[in-house]
Amino acid sequence: MVYDPFMCGRFTQATEGEIIARVFDLAESPVLSPRYNIAPTQAVAVVRAREGGRRLDALRWGLVPSWAKDRTIGDRMINARAETLAEKPAFRSAFRARRCLIVADGFYEWQKAEGRKQPHFITFRDRRPFGFAGLWERWDGDGPVESCTIVTTTANEVLAPIHDRMPVILDREEFALWLDPKVTDTRRVAGLLRPYAPDLLEAYPVSLLVNNPANDSPACTARIA
Repeated sequence: MVYDPFMCGRFTQATEGEIIARVFDLAESPVLSPRYNIAPTQAVAVVRAREGGRRLDALRWGLVPSWAKDRTIGDRMINARAETLAEKPAFRSAFRARRCLIVADGFYEWQKAEGRKQPHFITFRDRRPFGFAGLWERWDGDGPVESCTIVTTTANEVLAPIHDRMPVILDREEFALWLDPKVTDTRRVAGLLRPYAPDLLEAYPVSLLVNNPANDSPACTARIA
């Protein structure tokens, strides 16, 4: 399977709707509950290009290809490696025509240390919201399911001591190109799939609360010694 089983398995969407509308150029402010420990298979806020502008929708996290026999394959498709998007059957069609932005303001990675895995929270120093480069797909099996995956790339200097991969974070001025459904030549967007510059990011250890997706509170993002 093509996915990163320990890569970007949890993230946060806790920014107010007004700010999200401004950052992602939405016509209306979405009504969203703050979430501090989003796990695979849950619904996540996703921005897509639609006729008349951009729209925020709720999609299942874990991409279910249109040809899948059942939706459970999506449980293992939470991430997609940038280096092979154009080749892999699960992602190449979506890479051409169904790109999206997954709204976030932080994510977690686990560092192997002393026989255990220590979770870390990674975010912008000013706590700004941002968009993960994502792909989405529609599956019409036992009922329509729209789902998404987060594109990953090699780690930058902030992430490298923790994990060798990181999600692709796009700058606001890159949103339009990534979302444009008329851009079907993937070579035009492939240059966006790079490690994010490290200067604006910070990473710090957090408690093991985040290991349980039932824990969904600001305590998950609290720094520990």
